[in-house]
Amino acid sequence: MVLVTGGAGYIGSHTCISLHEAGFDFVIFDNLCNSSQESLARVEKIIGKKIPFYRGDIRNKQDLQNVFDTHKIDSVIHFAGLKAVGESVEQPLHYYDNNVNGTLVLCQVMQEYNCKKIVFSSSATVYGDPHTTPIKEDFPLSATNPYGRTKLFIEEILRDLYICDNEWKIILLRYFNPVGAHKSGLIGEDPNGIPNNLMPFISQTAVQKREFLNIFGDDYDTHDGTGVRDYIHVVDLAQGHVKALHNIDKIQNVLSVNLGTGNGYSVLDMVRAFEKASNKKIPYKIAPRRTGDVAKCFADPSYAFEVLGWRAEKGIDEMCEDSWRWQSQNPNGYSRD
Repeated sequence: MVLVTGGAGYIGSHTCISLHEAGFDFVIFDNLCNSSQESLARVEKIIGKKIPFYRGDIRNKQDLQNVFDTHKIDSVIHFAGLKAVGESVEQPLHYYDNNVNGTLVLCQVMQEYNCKKIVFSSSATVYGDPHTTPIKEDFPLSATNPYGRTKLFIEEILRDLYICDNEWKIILLRYFNPVGAHKSGLIGEDPNGIPNNLMPFISQTAVQKREFLNIFGDDYDTHDGTGVRDYIHVVDLAQGHVKALHNIDKIQNVLSVNLGTGNGYSVLDMVRAFEKASNKKIPYKIAPRRTGDVAKCFADPSYAFEVLGWRAEKGIDEMCEDSWRWQSQNPNGYSRD
């Protein structure tokens, strides 16, 4: 049985579908602070099965112990965490408490119940401002904001845990830029408040929830002057977690793996691809660069194929088509308003 913390969220909900398709039994644990019970209902509709769900906080040991007392948990996929860069700068203590302290409590409970396999949802933010691209797993690690530092600190904590007890099996998955949605259009990205990622801004502009898209900077050293990122379909990302679980028993040491496509797309590339997918014009305005933004950031994904047998399958057109299907069918996300 797999415990999926944060399983009601964007990446978590898609991963639960992939787990089901791969034959894994799982239980979801989520405090719903940045997700929705409606997403769980829709995942159940897609897979045709009731999912054991526990509403609780990873900082609360008793909440977690209740799950471990009820189910024989043998591995954990750990998504639960706050993820807004701007908010992390404004509320660093909240981020350290939730992300770092929450992971400490989770690992303590796992140890208590002799569950020593964890796949951790890390991020390409642990590379800070990389000097070259594509980014490989052995690049120097740093962080430019409290959110990124929480991911970096958790990676270090998990490495120390392995050094202390090498029965632990630990895989750190460093995501690049998740986009897209499930083919059904039933689940997708539904950010609370102001989105943190490009795609919801584009899709919300397409359904006229936003008047126009702000593009921050058009004078970068890229093919069209706008920032280049490695956008990866969320279903490909979900499959990466399934591959991690399939391979976790045979890994030695702590495994760090990039999950990206290896392709860099600019902001304008994404706008044009979304216009094609939606048959809608996306009005945009050029705004000044944002502090801390880099010109290019994309992965070298070859190690993921070498150690996990995983590679991204879906391209930019499918990412945009699936995002548009979700957004057009659910203009207000999971809200029924």
